[in-house]
Amino acid sequence: MVIKESEFDDSLGYALLRREMGAVWDSSKDERMINGTMDPELIQRAKERAIRAQLNSADGDTCETHDQFYRDHKLLLVLFRGLAVMPITRSVPGRITFSWRSAASIYAFCFYIVSTVIVLVVGYERIKVFQTTTKFDEYIYGILFVIFLVPHFWIPFVGWGVAGQVAIYKTMWGAFQVRYYRVTGTSLQFPHLKMLIVFFSIGCLVCAIVFLLSLSFLLEGFALWHTSAYYHIITMLNMNSALWYINSRGIRVASSSLSRCFRQDVAIECTAAMISRYRFLWLNLSELLQALGNAYARTYSTYCLFMFVNITVAIYGALSEIIDHGFGFSFKEIGLIVDTVYCSTLLFIFCDCSHNATLQVAQGVQDTLLSINLLKVDQPTQKEIDLFIQAIEMNPAIVSLKGYAEVNRELLTSSIATIAIYLIVLLQFKLSLISQQIPAEIIENVKLLQKQ
Repeated sequence: MVIKESEFDDSLGYALLRREMGAVWDSSKDERMINGTMDPELIQRAKERAIRAQLNSADGDTCETHDQFYRDHKLLLVLFRGLAVMPITRSVPGRITFSWRSAASIYAFCFYIVSTVIVLVVGYERIKVFQTTTKFDEYIYGILFVIFLVPHFWIPFVGWGVAGQVAIYKTMWGAFQVRYYRVTGTSLQFPHLKMLIVFFSIGCLVCAIVFLLSLSFLLEGFALWHTSAYYHIITMLNMNSALWYINSRGIRVASSSLSRCFRQDVAIECTAAMISRYRFLWLNLSELLQALGNAYARTYSTYCLFMFVNITVAIYGALSEIIDHGFGFSFKEIGLIVDTVYCSTLLFIFCDCSHNATLQVAQGVQDTLLSINLLKVDQPTQKEIDLFIQAIEMNPAIVSLKGYAEVNRELLTSSIATIAIYLIVLLQFKLSLISQQIPAEIIENVKLLQKQ
C-alpha cells in the first residue's frame, strides 16, 4: 500500500488524531502557546510550516526540485540503460517511467540481439570443450564459463520485466524527499554519494576488465576473444552490487537524517501534531525500504542463486585440484580462487549493506520516543507516542525479496552453510571415484602391511 498524498496531508493537518480523540484541536494555536504565553520561535516555525504545507509531493516539478537522490545516482542508471539492462527514463519532470515503445527500450532490444549473437558463438565454443576433453579440470572450467553466460539470458526477465516496478520505486523517492522537506524544514542530502557513484561506475568497468583478463591469462583454453561475450555480463553483475549498495546507503542516510531532525524538534516542541507528522514520514520511509526488496525481487533472487552456484563449483574445482595434485598451486587453481573471492565479495556486499540499512531505520526514532518524559506532555501527545511506537513494532525494518528471502547477514551465513553441505557431498563423490581407480594390487599390498 502506497501512502497517498491526501493521507499525508491529513497527518500534517492533525485530522486523524482529531477523529480518534473525538475532540477538535486547533493545532496551530496549540503549538504557539507555552504556559499561556506566545513564543516567537514557535510562531516563526508555524509560519514556515504553513508555507511548506503548500508543497505537493504529487507535483512533478516540485519532486524534480527536491529529488537529490536521483541527481546523485543518475550516472549509475544511465550505465544500466547503456547496457540494456534497465531501460527506464526521466521523460517527465519528477517521474521515472518505463515503456516498451520508448527509445531506451528499442535500444535495449537491439543491443540485446547483437550481444546474444556474440554470447551464442562464444557459448558454442565453450560447450565444444566438453566434447574434446576428458580432463576433470577442463570440465570444471567449462561449467564455470557456461554459468557466467547464463545472466545474459535472464536480462529480459529480471531487467525489463521489473522495469515498471523499479520506475515506481525511484519515483517514490522524489515524493518522500518533498514530504521530508515539508515535515523537517530541511532538504535531504546524501553526502559524498555522487563521488561514490563516479568511483563505482569506473570501478565496475575496470573490475570487469581485470577479472576477465586475469581468467584468460590463468585458465588454459580461455581465448582472449572469448572475453567479448562476458564484459557486459560481468559489468552488469558489478553494477547490480553497486546499485544495491547505493539504494541501501540512501535508506540509511534518510533514516539517520530523519532521526536527527526528530530529536531536535522534540527538544524544541514536543506536541501531538509534530509527533503525528513524523509518524507518517517514518511510515513513508519504511514503505520505501519494503518497496526496495519488492521492486528488485527477481533481479536479486537470481543474483543470489548465480553467486551460490558459482561459488560452489569454483571451490569444488579448487579442492579437487588440490586433492589430485597436492598443495602446489598452479595458475588454474589461482583462477578458481579468484572466481571464488570475486563472487563471495559481491554476495557479502549485497547482504551486509542491507543489514546496516535496516539497523538505522527504527533505532534512532525509537530511542527518541522512549526518551520522552510522558509526565511532561499532554494526553494527545501521549496517544501519538503510543501510536508511533506501535507503528514501528508493526512495520519491522526488513528487506524481503517478496517473501522469498530476507536480505541480511543471516542470508550470508545460511548461504555459507548450504555451500559447505554441497561441497561435503561433492567431495565424497570425488573421493569415492578416486578409491575406485586405485589398482587392486596396491589395495592388496596395503592390506598385507596392515596385517603385519
